[in-house]
Amino acid sequence: MPNSWPHDLGPVICIVGARPNFMKMAPILRAFAAHQPAIPTLLVHTGQHYDREMSDKLFDDLRLPRPDINLEVGSASHAVQTAEVMKRFEPVVDQYAPSCVLVVGDVNSTLACTLVAVKKGIPVVHVEAGLRSYDRGMPEEINRVLTDQIADILYTTERSAADNLTREGIAAERIRFVGNVMIDSLLANRSLATPPESTLRAAGIDPGIILGPRGYGVVTLHRPSNVDDAPTLSALLQALGEIANNLPLVFALHPRTRNNIDRFQLNHLIDTQRMLMLPPQGYLEMQGLMSGARIVLTDSGGLQEETTALGIPCLTLRENTERPITVEQGSNTMVGRDTVAIRHHAAEILAGRGKSGRIPELWDGLAAKRIAADLALWLLQRHTGNCPEKS
Repeated sequence: MPNSWPHDLGPVICIVGARPNFMKMAPILRAFAAHQPAIPTLLVHTGQHYDREMSDKLFDDLRLPRPDINLEVGSASHAVQTAEVMKRFEPVVDQYAPSCVLVVGDVNSTLACTLVAVKKGIPVVHVEAGLRSYDRGMPEEINRVLTDQIADILYTTERSAADNLTREGIAAERIRFVGNVMIDSLLANRSLATPPESTLRAAGIDPGIILGPRGYGVVTLHRPSNVDDAPTLSALLQALGEIANNLPLVFALHPRTRNNIDRFQLNHLIDTQRMLMLPPQGYLEMQGLMSGARIVLTDSGGLQEETTALGIPCLTLRENTERPITVEQGSNTMVGRDTVAIRHHAAEILAGRGKSGRIPELWDGLAAKRIAADLALWLLQRHTGNCPEKS
């Protein structure tokens, strides 16, 4: 390994497009900077999901450097958004001649930037590869499958991901099991998490309402399948209201969910004394709320992983998950939109019979370091002609 990065080997262009990407990219950038030699990077924010105030706070919370480039794409249909990212990203690739493009997760920006790079002969590295829900109705599933097919290096979070990739015809030498960078962020920031009482006071809520001997639960809902249909959202709110009769719930409201509650005139289903509605929360605020919770009810992929790492019982309000290890080994239980199952499993958890699970292999806070070491070696070998091309 040389003492310095070759001057004629371009930077690694790192792509973020939406909130979950920030959590995954922060430890990667730190690991690249700490590697010997340091791996040069260019951070590109596509602006796929962009709220300036919340985005700035997330960058601060995660100690993530401000983007070198912001494409400012904004919200649109899947087709328009993907096309716009591609159109704006291509000149960046032309200008900076990267050694590779590194993408994380499964948002539209992940696929869009992958397509641009591959068509221009630039290697692509996919972090969090091989996860599958096997639900082609999820746009994220399409993004995952297509990105994995054309990426050069695939870094996985769990061993079953390699099985998924192998079944899809991907050569074993392209796959590396490194662990979960989302957990790197969780562990690195756990001591910095905002105490729940501070978060509640900032929202004008008396912490005494929930910080009693019985504790509280945390709720997040944002997926269209849960919040865009009035009967479904109504049934879920009723079930949550019944759970709140036994345990206060802190509901971090996604803007989509808030708008649909108003649009469908469902505010009467929210008992504001037992279901405490908060605006979207920063990373450190959510970490504090989740860490102190007795139960988490969510349709988020990231929270399934974080609750497993923390040993907090989680009920996932989805019919499937691309993170099966959180169910097989962790603290996650799939309940779908079945309100009977939701009530039953919540009651079991409150009775002390919830899953605590165990921490999966390599969810140890060192995944980003493993990625940095492997990628640096691969890029340098490729640069000197000692690395075989993608098979």
